[in-house]
Amino acid sequence: MSLRSAMLRIAAQEDINFLLTNRIPRYAATRFMGWFSKLENPAVRTASIALWRLFCDVDLTDAAEKRFRSLHQAFIRPLRPGARSVAADPQLLVSPSDGIVGAHGRIADGQVFQVKGFPYAIADLLGSAAEAETWRDGWFVTLRLTAGMYHRFHAPHDLTVEQVRYISGDTWNVNPIALKRIERLFCKNERAPITARLAGGQQIALVPVAAILVASIRLPWLDPDRNVRAGREGVRPSSARFAKGEEMGWFEHGSTIVVLSPADCPPVEGLVEGQAIRMGEPLLRCPDPLA
Repeated sequence: MSLRSAMLRIAAQEDINFLLTNRIPRYAATRFMGWFSKLENPAVRTASIALWRLFCDVDLTDAAEKRFRSLHQAFIRPLRPGARSVAADPQLLVSPSDGIVGAHGRIADGQVFQVKGFPYAIADLLGSAAEAETWRDGWFVTLRLTAGMYHRFHAPHDLTVEQVRYISGDTWNVNPIALKRIERLFCKNERAPITARLAGGQQIALVPVAAILVASIRLPWLDPDRNVRAGREGVRPSSARFAKGEEMGWFEHGSTIVVLSPADCPPVEGLVEGQAIRMGEPLLRCPDPLA
């Protein structure tokens, strides 16, 4: 058995995984990782990227660059042109990111699920009971980005951002093991709900949720120099426009995006939990043209 296989087998044991990724000083570990990953010392860069690739399924074949100054630069790598195909059908909203499909379905009485038996309120996720009413009888899809995945997210359709709300919070791991143990986990972690309107008038929301080692969400059109935390809590209006598939921002590591859509825009047929999905692939379908 290889070292990687042995370590992955140990990490797959739920009690050990939860202990190692959650019962540590999460905030301090995240701050340290944010500093350490940006070190451009060649020895540190080489060793840290090698360890990252040892423990995570990392595919750099679609990266725009193949050499990186730091682990951080590798984490937030942009794609080479043509690395993703964006579904052109105007009735389709596409996945905003690479990810693994998690819980998804109808929003019932303002409640959705992080896993079966663990509900949470959309109002808590968004930080606003009034805004949660927009999604009554709507749909939700949870997308989990693992540590080795491409970490940038894109516009699911032609849209205009109306506001961003920054909500500070914890840095719990968002892997399936933690989701089965920590109630309302997404409502406890740092997040930045993005409310947007499609060209056809429908409203959608993208909710990037940060996690351990990744409590840093970047939206360069909102602030070109700092992460969203730097602007402190609150609502920030916006009129930024994005074409379908255009890059909107990135995480500093892996995390989660919750997508909210209106009642007439359900998940595409055949979408299943545990399915791997890539940015640009069909995610939601609306019966009426969106543009």
